[in-house]
Amino acid sequence: MMSEQQIIEGCAKHNRRAQQILYDKYSRLLLGVCLRYAKDKAEAEDILQESFLKIFFNIKDFSGTGSFIGWLRKIAVNTAITHYHKNLKYRYHVDIDEYISVEAGTESFEEDFFNSEELFKVLNELPAGYRMVFNLYAVEGYKHKEIAEMLGIDTNTSKSQYSRAKGVLRDKLEKLGKLKSSYPENG
Repeated sequence: MMSEQQIIEGCAKHNRRAQQILYDKYSRLLLGVCLRYAKDKAEAEDILQESFLKIFFNIKDFSGTGSFIGWLRKIAVNTAITHYHKNLKYRYHVDIDEYISVEAGTESFEEDFFNSEELFKVLNELPAGYRMVFNLYAVEGYKHKEIAEMLGIDTNTSKSQYSRAKGVLRDKLEKLGKLKSSYPENG
């Protein structure tokens, strides 16, 4: 069994076995990252493949300081952002007013339990820009200023897209919760 350091060194020397081990070890994790930014699984797999090409090409630049997994995730996120920018002109554009939602009342989701598949589906229904900002801010932990620089948008646009994404998610989860609660429990 190769250690992480041996895998990194092997990949830096273009060793096929080390590359395969790296892919086998981290592809599922990175596919999960890519799925959050893609419109479907096929697009996520494309982003994953681009990510691995960048990883294999740039692994010699990994300094060893900081988390290797963090470095891999950052490449996958940046590849997803690049992919988003390249394909922006081909995406269906929706009038933003269609997605502006009024803050939900006092209802909360404490009593509603959503499985990861349901949450992923709801997240994936967000318009691409909202999903990108939401993931970068809420999941990856970037600040709005950083997101604005990465996506080439204004900081206030990042903030408003995040706010609107939360509103859309809240509405969709509320509807899903009501739908689920209208069916009798099995058993």
